[in-house]
Amino acid sequence: MHPWAIVAVIAAVVVCGVLGWFARRRRDEEENVRWVANAGYLTSLPSYRSRLSRYRIWLGFMGVLLLAATVFTGVLTARPVERDLYAEELGYRDIVLCLDVSGSMIEYDTEIAEKFLEMLPEFDGERVAMSIWNSTSRTVFPLTDDYDLVETELTEAAEALDFDVYSLTDQLNQGKVDRLIQFITGTEGGTGDASSLIGDGLASCAMNFDEHDAERSRTIILAGDNEVFGEGVFALDEAADMVADRDITVHGIYAPSGNPREAEEEAEYREAIERHGGLFFHTDDPDAVAGIIDDIAAQQAVDLDADPEVIITDTPEGFFTALVVFLGVFGFGMWRLRS
Repeated sequence: MHPWAIVAVIAAVVVCGVLGWFARRRRDEEENVRWVANAGYLTSLPSYRSRLSRYRIWLGFMGVLLLAATVFTGVLTARPVERDLYAEELGYRDIVLCLDVSGSMIEYDTEIAEKFLEMLPEFDGERVAMSIWNSTSRTVFPLTDDYDLVETELTEAAEALDFDVYSLTDQLNQGKVDRLIQFITGTEGGTGDASSLIGDGLASCAMNFDEHDAERSRTIILAGDNEVFGEGVFALDEAADMVADRDITVHGIYAPSGNPREAEEEAEYREAIERHGGLFFHTDDPDAVAGIIDDIAAQQAVDLDADPEVIITDTPEGFFTALVVFLGVFGFGMWRLRS
């Protein structure tokens, strides 16, 4: 807070040291000096030179300690602080991570979960939720700003979904199979005649938002391949219209399905996302994370128009501890010099 205080403290110590040096010299000159004859050879003795060398080393060491203690005293006087920029509007952002865990998406899900993890350090006050879906939907965790919990759950998702459905090795690994089944439990709906119902998945993700009467920024990050099997309650375009009517922005991350209808499925997915102002990315797009985060931030700045606040926190602990250590060692060193 006051960087000039460091220079002021160092200058004050230097001035005191100089004054003390000259005061000591005057006292020495006033004392009676007793001369001893035939003592000149003493300074050439090895024992004398050895002790004098150690004495000078200790003096140098004491000087370094005193300088360090002076600097840390100056830093503490200057009041070390941390400045954090906090924008109140960050607390008004709600983001739902919406992930397709159908069989055709498993090979991409780990990569997508890792992309979600990449976004996490950019969040500061936002509430985040995660929902997974196939023929039905399951909430992995509701809206929360407990980022330790979010990171734990996303890491578990990335590891549980790291499963190759075409690999005999993974299929025979009962531990990996059980972990995957445990994670996607609740997304099958008890029937095998429907899968990857993206419209129902998107609609169910929109149900995670609360405080409907509050002025909040609401975003869904939807990840899927739009390879639908069976009939759902909502088609994708119907679900997109429904969430748009609720002032929810949807950004899409698309994974290629590899089937003959892939181009049609991608075009339908892109149109549903972009028609309502959302961003559309492929899973291998390196700009996906930055693009989504920038859009959320820009949208929030327009919606709430709040000024950022600087939070100042005093942080003297480390410097104070170092000062105590240096002064303790300095005191011990001065005792050794006198002895």
